Amino acid sequence: MLIGVGSVAVLVNDADKAARWYRDKLGFEIVENKGHAVWVRPKGTTTPLLHLCERCDDWGDDKPGGRTGIWLASGKVRLRRDKKSGRILPSSNPRAVERTYKELKRKGVEFSQELTKTSWGKMAILRDLDGNEFEIS
Repeated sequence: MLIGVGSVAVLVNDADKAARWYRDKLGFEIVENKGHAVWVRPKGTTTPLLHLCERCDDWGDDKPGGRTGIWLASGKVRLRRDKKSGRILPSSNPRAVERTYKELKRKGVEFSQELTKTSWGKMAILRDLDGNEFEIS
């Protein structure tokens, strides 16, 4: 039986440089640094790990950049009903999202979509050094 997500690969140009960015800007910890990849995760968690993967044969024609579809929670996850669609969606407390957004902006993190109020909470899209985009909500 599957019980969760262990890791997610994020393509980067320089794994060491990317790992330092995730540590310094997002507060992640570096777990392992071997070979073509560095493993990082949010401090105080055990999973999921981000596998910051430098160019290797497994990439094929893939390249860094664009929306990853990865959501970074800004606090305790709760289920909220989207006022428009009626669907239940997971999100963090909007105040926590706004605090996180402001903290990351102070650290110089670039956002491809600034903080936005939605029908289910608040969200923004941040961009790492390689153009990979992550949602905070």
